[in-house]
Amino acid sequence: MHEPISYSAAFLIGLLGGAHCIGMCGGIMGALTFTVSTNKRPITKMFPILLAFNLGRILSYTLAGALVGILAWLVTDQFHQASLILRYLASLMLILLGLYLAGWSSLLRVLERMGGKLWSLLQPALKQLMPVNSPLQAIPIGMLWGWVPCGLVYSTLIWATTAEEWRQSALIMFFFGLGTLPTLMTTGLLLEKVKWLMQSHGFRRSAAVLIIIFGIWTLPVHWGASGEQPVNPHMHHPLKPALD
Repeated sequence: MHEPISYSAAFLIGLLGGAHCIGMCGGIMGALTFTVSTNKRPITKMFPILLAFNLGRILSYTLAGALVGILAWLVTDQFHQASLILRYLASLMLILLGLYLAGWSSLLRVLERMGGKLWSLLQPALKQLMPVNSPLQAIPIGMLWGWVPCGLVYSTLIWATTAEEWRQSALIMFFFGLGTLPTLMTTGLLLEKVKWLMQSHGFRRSAAVLIIIFGIWTLPVHWGASGEQPVNPHMHHPLKPALD
């Protein structure tokens, strides 16, 4: 996996998935904005708090990326064929994500329902941290928000397992989170003014087609066509030096 391409692609997936972000997290962002704006703060005061919400969320994505990267290393270190299986699965998940964003398939809702069980355990803690009066208070709320069940996040996480080491998996999720930042920050400040654009059929389907094309491009079959041999991306034991 070429790092600059992977990080750029992760950013674009987050950016193109903005329509889904509004559907999944727009309500949460609106509710968080309401808890801040109840004190009638101007935008200049709201902005750092809303940014802190989102930075906490991105931190959760980054930690999740590190965790799946370590898990992938443990699995592929024991079962070398698991690397190729993960790559096929990652490509399939990206294609399913594109179909999901376009409204052509709802298979990813199964994963979201599974993640809903974890979210139901975390949600009470979110309420206890309200109301928010400073950016420092907003960060832990954002970190909890990062565990909202989301097919977009799950698809990118599975793709992140194909990175060469766990730190790259974490960075893929970090750049993915950065890609979602413009949409959700704008949603928090100008909710109704951007929602119609991001959720329009034209935007959603254009974004979906691009993600599907990227998913097809990442299929391992293309490596064989280019003369490269699939290798175990974790065979150099990148975890060990990091833990020494």
